[in-house]
Amino acid sequence: MSAEPSNQLVTDRLLRSWLRCRRRAWLDRHGDPDQRIWSAHRALQLDHQQRCFVSLLEQQPLAGEAACADGAPAVVGVRLRGRGPAGLALEAHPPLLRRSSGESRWGAYAYEPVMARQGRRLTREHRLVMGLWGQLLSGWQQGPVSHGLVVATGSGRLERERLVLGDGLLRQLDEALPKVAADLERPKPPALVSDRKKCVLCSWRGLCDQEAAVQGHLSEVSGIGAKRRELLLELGLSQLGALAAADPEVLADALEVHGEQHREVAARLVAQASVQQRGEPLRLPVEPGQAATALPELATASGMLVYDIESDPDARDDFLHGFLRIERDAAGHWPAGLATDIGCYRPLLALQEHGEARLWQRLRRLLAATPPDWPLLHYGETESIALVRLAHRQGASERELAALRRRLVDLHQRLRQHWLLPVNSYGLKAVAGWLGFAWSQKGVDGARCLLWWRQWRGDGTPAGRGSLHGLRRIFRYNHDDCLATWAVARWLLDQDAALPAPTGGATTPMGSEISRVIPSPASSSGSARA
Repeated sequence: MSAEPSNQLVTDRLLRSWLRCRRRAWLDRHGDPDQRIWSAHRALQLDHQQRCFVSLLEQQPLAGEAACADGAPAVVGVRLRGRGPAGLALEAHPPLLRRSSGESRWGAYAYEPVMARQGRRLTREHRLVMGLWGQLLSGWQQGPVSHGLVVATGSGRLERERLVLGDGLLRQLDEALPKVAADLERPKPPALVSDRKKCVLCSWRGLCDQEAAVQGHLSEVSGIGAKRRELLLELGLSQLGALAAADPEVLADALEVHGEQHREVAARLVAQASVQQRGEPLRLPVEPGQAATALPELATASGMLVYDIESDPDARDDFLHGFLRIERDAAGHWPAGLATDIGCYRPLLALQEHGEARLWQRLRRLLAATPPDWPLLHYGETESIALVRLAHRQGASERELAALRRRLVDLHQRLRQHWLLPVNSYGLKAVAGWLGFAWSQKGVDGARCLLWWRQWRGDGTPAGRGSLHGLRRIFRYNHDDCLATWAVARWLLDQDAALPAPTGGATTPMGSEISRVIPSPASSSGSARA
């Protein structure tokens, strides 16, 4: 893929993309649109923006330059054009202009740009994009723009912040814009970013994933972020294969100068790279005080609950608590791991108008309807933290909290304790997908589910809610998450069942192999080294 020389302008959307990822901006300009993957994050951003603006404005905004000439309180649909450093052509489309005090070509008033912020604080991206809006708006209205308004929803109210568009910010913008233009004129896209964790939000992730796999990019190794990749590159380890072939003790000694934490993970990184290169899982050696099996709680239990939460992080709202009740059959066997018709699924919808106390009582009744020795399986810490905090806020006794903590079993934690898998992420989607599990709704993820929820919830009133079809899609997604969690649990159970009977504490053959790469703490001198 290559780019032809171009004198096309730089837009606010290209600037935003460039600030997130230089490669993304290049692909936005030159990439094949058919290789884009639809992402719900853009739709969520627009939905959030719409809600913020509705809360801010007392009446519907008007559109276009004519509305500005008439002095409308709020205006949308304005396209701003101008010139930047060295005559660079610029264009921006601020989503909202609000009338403010000042002077403009229309009289004794002016306009300022308004931005809806996602996240808890202003970033460089917010500031520079707002700076571009202010600079172009100043020239268009022929009047200075000293501030921009940033709004966000938080704690049930609209937050407002005035952003000063001063000389320092404009200097930063003047430094950034020529770099954006230079990157856009490259014949080939910039290199992959060092830390690709945020690539899940990008519509070009499929294309970049393919490139990373071909390159053996170090970001493909689970546990390697931008900083750790830089350290490995300094040591001449530039690809997954080179890391897999490295001597773990030599690597640990080399990384120790950068901090003990890097030494401690060196052997595990080598082992993880080796596992991904070979495409085969490896069992980790059992550490002192750790159970030999991953899920000893299921050895005698007659059943379990699988638990998964769907959340709106911006609103700090856990809106759905899903449970899958699974029991052994008459012969004492657990159901198959990839079956989609197992157990009994129970969704508990947490509507804010019903209050937290009512939700807790419903959760208590559901948990009390199962034997106290039934584990509560979940994937990741979100569910355990949310449930325990909810119980604490609702006045649960220490005895009840202790019993709840005993029942909670984090499959992600158990998996990482006992296994290395040939996956570049230990998230539920990656692990369950490697096991062969498929979500019934294609291309759906947590962001799409959240979008469905916001569309169904509407303005938060019963009259403003969407159709039951949207709600059923949310339940289906959560049910699939529960089934995927069970698929991981069943795989762990099958691997535990394949273990040979212990004979005087002997290590399994697979454990012996991996222990040569990752020594157990008992065999390490000094502090524990994974």
